[in-house]
Amino acid sequence: MSQDKAVILGTRGSRLALVQANSCAEMLRAVGLSVEVQVIKTTSEHHPETPLSVIDQRDVFTRQLDEALLNGEIDLAVHSAKDVPTEIPEGISLAAFTERHDPSDALVSETGHDVDGLPREAIVATSSLRRRAQLLNRRPDLRIVGIRGNVDTRVRKMREGQADALVLARAGLERLGLDVRMPHVAVSPEIMLPAVGQGALAVATLEDHSLRGEIRAALNHKLTEKVVLTERAMLRTLEGGCRVPVGALGRMVDDTGIWLQGVVASPDGALLYRGEAVGEEPEEVGGRLARDLLAQGAEIVLGEIREVRSG
Repeated sequence: MSQDKAVILGTRGSRLALVQANSCAEMLRAVGLSVEVQVIKTTSEHHPETPLSVIDQRDVFTRQLDEALLNGEIDLAVHSAKDVPTEIPEGISLAAFTERHDPSDALVSETGHDVDGLPREAIVATSSLRRRAQLLNRRPDLRIVGIRGNVDTRVRKMREGQADALVLARAGLERLGLDVRMPHVAVSPEIMLPAVGQGALAVATLEDHSLRGEIRAALNHKLTEKVVLTERAMLRTLEGGCRVPVGALGRMVDDTGIWLQGVVASPDGALLYRGEAVGEEPEEVGGRLARDLLAQGAEIVLGEIREVRSG
């Protein structure tokens, strides 16, 4: 365990997760910390072919890493911020959010089509209800199929003919160096708002960890933290999780203002509620937009999803 400013950094084992973890490890080493990277298998990796909507655990990507933190096996965990549930275990805190990469979704295809340019009834692969709902709202003719696996596996499956196109986080393509090798088009936020926190990394530690302050100082990007906390406040008020069709995108306006866009859609894309809010305090702005979306009718969509899953 931690001695003489040595820390153990826990991560999932995919190539993308390791790239993300190692980028944080290098930033920590730059301020004098000794870092060991430790791979921990998560629920999603124990069930690689099971659709995420069937697993339906909001902590599907984070639970085992949380347990390792609480058990003292690791000092910090690095997650994609979009995978972190709005409610985290007692005793754990999100100590830092790294500077955000492009939060957009990307439509990947051999032909480089954008969403509107896809052939009629094209097959598009994604396991995300959020992506599925917004795609079908824009293009109800598309055939959406589920897909699992890391980024390389999903690209391979598409190239083998399982789909005409694939939707991935653009930040993941960038981090893996695939953005210059794989034909893709960034999807406009007018068509598809990203997942809450997409493009940023969240760094979790125990609340009382002795090096929490140093870890935060080395890794936290204040502007990213402010907009991601705003997006997470919206999601928390909607009582959603990683597996519901909710999208959000926060941007800084000047030095202190936040402009937040949000969307809730039914899984078939038939119903879509969209809004925006501007303000300075993350909890207030996120909560206000969530209440506006609920008032528009989003509660009907979220209630139906909860009812289906509880049944």
